[in-house]
Amino acid sequence: MTKRPEEMIGEWGIRDVTPASQAERRRLEAAQDLNPLVGRPLPRRIRRFRPEADRYLASLGGPLPYMRRLKQIDDEIERQTALLAAAHAEHGSDPAVWRRLAERWNFSEVNDLIERHNRWYPVEARLAMDPRTRDYVKVGGRPYRRELLNAAWILERFPYTASP
Repeated sequence: MTKRPEEMIGEWGIRDVTPASQAERRRLEAAQDLNPLVGRPLPRRIRRFRPEADRYLASLGGPLPYMRRLKQIDDEIERQTALLAAAHAEHGSDPAVWRRLAERWNFSEVNDLIERHNRWYPVEARLAMDPRTRDYVKVGGRPYRRELLNAAWILERFPYTASP
């Protein structure tokens, strides 16, 4: 025996009548003249979603890997910026010393995180493809890729300062 769609997805009428539901029904009947939908059929609700197992499991496990990695990147950039600010206060007035320090600054840990982000973020975040550019869509109007940190990044944020 095949079941009707209404039975399979749980769209059925009123089942057992309880005192609370009887009182609610009386209130609704009293307010019929206020309701513009009385006497007209209601449209059926179309369900256009497909629950996926990985989405369900991810919802139970907390932040996804790309979310944790982005947090690590932001935290590490913040830490590096604080270290650079202290170094800039000490050496920023001497252009040769500051440039040499910027060129030797070690960004290997954060750059490794950025490279992993650039490689795996589109897949982990399920970014859609843009057929015109043949690349993944922009996130918030900006490309998802992050630039690696280097001496130019340092000198852009902490330019030379003339000594007083």
